[in-house]
Amino acid sequence: MTIPALAAGVAAAGLSLQVFTAGLAAYRCRRGVARLAPPEPAPPVSVVQPLRGVEPFSRETLASIYALDYPNYEILFCIADADDPIAPLARRAMAARPDVPARLLIGDDRVSANPKLNNCVKGWKAARRKWVIFADSNVLMPPDYIQRLLARWRPDTGIVCAPPIGTRAANFAAEVECAFLNTYEARWQYAAEALGYGFAQGKTMLWRRDVLEAGGGVEALGAEIAEDAASTKVVHRLGLRAHLGARPSLQPLGAKHWREMFGRQVRWARLRRATFPAHFAPEALTTSLFTLIAAWFAAPEFGLPAPVAVLLAALIWYGAEAALALIAGWPLAWRSLPAWLIRDLLLPIVWIQGWNKERFVWRGNVMSVDEEALAAEGNGRAPVVSLSALARRWGGWRQL
Repeated sequence: MTIPALAAGVAAAGLSLQVFTAGLAAYRCRRGVARLAPPEPAPPVSVVQPLRGVEPFSRETLASIYALDYPNYEILFCIADADDPIAPLARRAMAARPDVPARLLIGDDRVSANPKLNNCVKGWKAARRKWVIFADSNVLMPPDYIQRLLARWRPDTGIVCAPPIGTRAANFAAEVECAFLNTYEARWQYAAEALGYGFAQGKTMLWRRDVLEAGGGVEALGAEIAEDAASTKVVHRLGLRAHLGARPSLQPLGAKHWREMFGRQVRWARLRRATFPAHFAPEALTTSLFTLIAAWFAAPEFGLPAPVAVLLAALIWYGAEAALALIAGWPLAWRSLPAWLIRDLLLPIVWIQGWNKERFVWRGNVMSVDEEALAAEGNGRAPVVSLSALARRWGGWRQL
């Protein structure tokens, strides 16, 4: 086989996979689907929302949780520190809507290396309902948020999630973050779920209480450094599946710093590598770079000049992303194309960084994905948390 013929096969395979995954995601997330009315009868639902710090859209996201078109839900706001500046906002939101049952829970249950999970534990224990949703505080909830999640539950379901879709990018760094979140990460998540390989996503997680209790309870989510990875493994061990709601969560981004945006992608890459290394390894091939390079070398096979072959391949590749965003109603603007190009240039760097380092900082907590990293004392700002030491301390979790 000649080099042009081999390159043509690589380019065709890459473009086919891109179009196929975009098509699967577009079908699942297509806009125009009617707003769902609450089921009759509407099962009771508890919404557990961990809060920390005031963010640019905090007032709006707090308002959205009170605007849900669902007749039977309670809200459990969770704050680790009573002096957190978000506490007054949460109390004002509760006072403005006394008709919606809500409580503000304060305290930090140190059951894991994951500060968000530690903050959520009290909410799970206080929840009075059969159905419990963990929802991040930076999510804008559509009015039919709860019924969308419930509608996706099947007999083989263990958890229902909704990936975040970045919106309201106020600068180009935020636009690049949208490029990661939307037509890349959400596309792959929906495509994988459609093919039977669903993974939990921590922005929104709907649990039925008996399912999580059968898997070891909320403490079982501390068996991995990321609660969504632990959720996926708990569900799979129970012989169940992780499903995704048809309408993703909306996450307004505002303005982002380049270092912040890149650091977040590296942190998520390290978490994926630590928890699902076999799935993380092929991620290096998901950038457009390999397909475009292959198109250059394949040009003689198609009787085209190399620049023309690359241009045609790029049109197909990014045209599929544009079609997905258009069909799903996700943000699409003139900055989208350069943001997609920058993202694809960054993907190999993010992938390498995912293998290269063990430690990262999340909300002031220096954490490590190295199972044997540490008996360390930290860096002077916060303790470094060893997942393996935690697992030994809470020995029962190692079996989960």
